[in-house]
Formats: sequence, C-alpha cells, structure tokens
Amino acid sequence: MELRHLRHFVALAEEEHFGRAAERVFVVQQALSNSIRNLEDEVGVPLVLRTTRRVQLTPAGQEFLAGARETLALAGQTVERARRAARGEVGRLAIGFVSGLAFGGLPEIVRRFRDLFPNVSVDLRELTAQEQEAALRGDQIDVGLMLLPVRDPGLDSRALWRQPLVAALPAAHPLARKRRLKISDLRDEPFVFFPRQIRAAYFDQVMRWCAGAGFTPHVVQEAIEVPTLLSLVAAGVGVFLPIEFFSRLSLPGVVYRPVEDAPLVDIVAVWRREDGKSPVVRAFLGVAEEVLRGGQDVQGSP
Repeated sequence: MELRHLRHFVALAEEEHFGRAAERVFVVQQALSNSIRNLEDEVGVPLVLRTTRRVQLTPAGQEFLAGARETLALAGQTVERARRAARGEVGRLAIGFVSGLAFGGLPEIVRRFRDLFPNVSVDLRELTAQEQEAALRGDQIDVGLMLLPVRDPGLDSRALWRQPLVAALPAAHPLARKRRLKISDLRDEPFVFFPRQIRAAYFDQVMRWCAGAGFTPHVVQEAIEVPTLLSLVAAGVGVFLPIEFFSRLSLPGVVYRPVEDAPLVDIVAVWRREDGKSPVVRAFLGVAEEVLRGGQDVQGSP
C-alpha cells in the first residue's frame, strides 16, 4: 500500500465520481480505477460501491476513509518536520559564550534567533575560551562565541564583529579628565588583567600593543572575569584594557575612555568542522552575523 493509493481513495470518496477524482489527482480515470481496485485487493474487502450514477463507500470504506485521512495528515506533518529540520527550524543548540558577551551582543543574538526559530531549544553556557574549545571537542556545545579565533584543526571559526580596546580607569584618576588617551599615557600605571593562561591571545595582543609604545604593563592583580576586573578598577587597584562593548557594564567608580590607535579584537563563532553543514548551526551563524555586523538591535555597534 502506497500513499498515492490513499490519496486516490480520499479523492474518490470526496468527489463521489471517478472522472472528477481522476482530474483532482492528475491521473487518467482508468489509472484511478486500477489504483482503487489494487487497494481493495490489499485490504481484502470492498471499499467502494460502484453505480451508474455515483460512487458510495461501503461501511468498511467509511472506516478506511477516516484512517486514510489521518495517515495522509501524519505523513504531511512528517515531511514538513524533515523540511523544517533541513532549514534549521527545529532541534537543539547549545551555545558557549565568554562572560563579556552577556553585556552586549549575546542578548540581541539570542532574542533574534528565538524570534526566527522558536522551535529550536537554546541552551546557553558561560565558559572561558579554553573551556569552550574543550566543550566543542567533547560534543557538549555546538557553537562557541569568544573574542579570538582558535587554532585547533578540528574547529572552524568565523569573525562576526570587531571591537577596539578602550581604557577603564578609576573615576577619580587624573587621566579620567581626558576625553581620549594614548596608550603611552598608561606607561606608569598599574594594570589589572586576565591571567595569560586564561586568554593568551588577548593577553599577547595587549602586550604587543604596549611594547610598541615602549613599555610593558605592570600587572598587579589578575582575575578571570570582566566584572571582577572592573571592580578592581573601581577600587583603584589599577587600570584595565577591555573591549569597547564591556563599557556597557556601568559600575560606580569606573570610567571608560577611547585610546588612539587601539587594536581591534575579533568576536568569533567557533564550531566543530564536521558540523559546518548542520542546518541549525548555519542558521545561528547567519543570525549572529546579521545582528553583530548589521548592528540590528545592538546599541553602539559599528
């Protein structure tokens, strides 16, 4: 028994005429008649009473009609589910993100993605870049959002957004009176920063920038999370060089100033190479790129 047999039977039951039913399903009348006879042979009982005036269903045919309609509806739903999955509209997506993205970028991306793909379950996990790499390799997350690309040959990445570094200063600091700084202005300042083993690429980029201005930052205190580092700035422990969108985190006692010739840091999406054709992953990357590069709903984005 094939779905076409059921479609032919439903059309005949509703039209009550072989000619009209054949036109409806785009077959010749003899082909429709043969299809119904084959169906009756397989079921083993008559389903249709044929008269010169009209076609009527037998009691068995009436019962079979209800089941045929249910089967065709279920088949249609199954096909649509497959098509939606192929478009990335259903499924599950686990996303890792570094803490700073919670202050700008991530909320807008997730809101837009959920609006467009409400049937995809989104699981958000705050992880360092190194933790995200490990989670990707262990199939614990599907996409990672971090600040710099990775070099694992099993992972692919795409730059989504670029942001300059800015200076975070204690509000009472003399340099806070300036509207714009040079990196050399921070030559003699104590710094607070991430441990190198946590964000090595970020750390090295800042060190190269400062070295180009003729000094090496004196890091007096380390912390893993951006809010902690900014709290240390507010306490007057030192200055910090975060990415610009971290300035959305408004803390009493902290001011942010742009710095001339500040390097740009990439915000990247990272995923397993074999998942590059996953419809859900591709759909999420498209939304993330649209929001971050297009600036949709992201205040202050470039």
